[in-house]
Amino acid sequence: MKKHKKAKIFLACILAAVMISGMCACSAQDNRTSQETEEAASYLTKEDITVGETISNDADGEHAIEVSAEEAEYSSIGVTKTGNADGDEADFYGENSAIFATEKGILTITDSLIETNGQHANAVFSYGEGTTVNISDSVIETQGNCSGGLMTTGGGKMNAENLTINTSGNSSAAIRSDRGGGTVNVSEGYYKTTGTGSPVVYSTADITVSDSYMESTASQVIVVEGKNSVTLNNDTLTADNNTKNGDKSDYYQAVMIYQSMSGDAAEGTSSFTANGGSITNKNGDIFFVNNTATEISLSGVEISNEDADGVFLRAEAAGWGNEGSNGGKVNMTASGQVINGDMLVDDISVLNLYLKANSAFTGAINSNGQSGDVYVEIEDGSTWTLTADSYVSGLTVSEGSAIDLNGYKLYVDGKEYSSGSASTGEAFDISTGNSSGNGTPDGNGGPGGNPPDGEPPEKPDGSGGPGGNPPSGEPPEKPDNNN
Repeated sequence: MKKHKKAKIFLACILAAVMISGMCACSAQDNRTSQETEEAASYLTKEDITVGETISNDADGEHAIEVSAEEAEYSSIGVTKTGNADGDEADFYGENSAIFATEKGILTITDSLIETNGQHANAVFSYGEGTTVNISDSVIETQGNCSGGLMTTGGGKMNAENLTINTSGNSSAAIRSDRGGGTVNVSEGYYKTTGTGSPVVYSTADITVSDSYMESTASQVIVVEGKNSVTLNNDTLTADNNTKNGDKSDYYQAVMIYQSMSGDAAEGTSSFTANGGSITNKNGDIFFVNNTATEISLSGVEISNEDADGVFLRAEAAGWGNEGSNGGKVNMTASGQVINGDMLVDDISVLNLYLKANSAFTGAINSNGQSGDVYVEIEDGSTWTLTADSYVSGLTVSEGSAIDLNGYKLYVDGKEYSSGSASTGEAFDISTGNSSGNGTPDGNGGPGGNPPDGEPPEKPDGSGGPGGNPPSGEPPEKPDNNN
């Protein structure tokens, strides 16, 4: 009996267990516990799919199924694809993908099994404005490098429901977009990556994922590049970013937001939104923002960092963009949100932190001294409990007990904050990094700043990620696609 609609029911169990069990962390040898095995089995597996027809292709660059300027439907099929391709033609335009839709075609797939084993062999590809792929109740497995599960480019649209996707190659995101972006909507299901540089979601589009389980065992779980977005609704995320494929940074993180300058994503303000659900991080930091501006919105998300040395947010320069102007610029809005962990903002970065709707932040900001522009606004009912001395540029808070100094000192633009006092400041403009006000008058505080960090996955065509532009801004050479 198929388990098509168990994901929603089972998700509640996962949410309750994830904070306690660290349920889906895998070692390099994939030593899964019996509980983890049971959880994975609660989603669709290959054995749940009854294949009535098998469609195969083993030629380099070709497709097993291609739909162009027409409507087509497939159900209970098995699709296998081998054969290889190179770079841009595969990753921008769909060459060598197992299933390919283009030219405003509308493709519907249900109850099917799709497997690829080749380099640049994406499983399901939607290319071009007006093209739509609808896929549900299906299992996707890819084994080669640069072989994503769902791929959307050129303004295409992808709608997915109740899938199981497993990718094992390097640079092989389960849910991915590339040049030209598009719209991706995913609901329910199980999405796991085990390769280096393979987040579950890599966004150069507008991607929404709801009621799903996502796990990465060697990469970030989410990456947003450029002027694009990821929205999560009641999802369970587990990240174990522990393998580097470049030397542009020193740190690991669960969520990476950046601009590679490769030309694959427009420049501008991105967004990351999470409503409900959970994020569990095994190694490094929760968020890293570099060489871009972003709006981060968190509402009622259970966020746990199992790395005691990791921080909640780093907004800092790393190896992407032009040196001196490649910091991270962040508006972070917390609504009904618990935040545990420090925030670090270097001297070319900006953070506006808004604590709303009874949010509670426990942590320090720039504990080593004044550095970048930081503004904190605490709405009545929300709180900030310090865990070390902290340095900000501006602060808005009413008189009362919203800030618990906890034995530490808070400096606002160089002046020590007096417990219980009111303060009024102004936010900074993240689009330029310049102040729209001047925080609170006086002083600069001590020196600060932190080393560079962040390690996004290598783009399949080799033109982004760790192969992104050097500080000079010159375009990178494309590395070996096997990296």
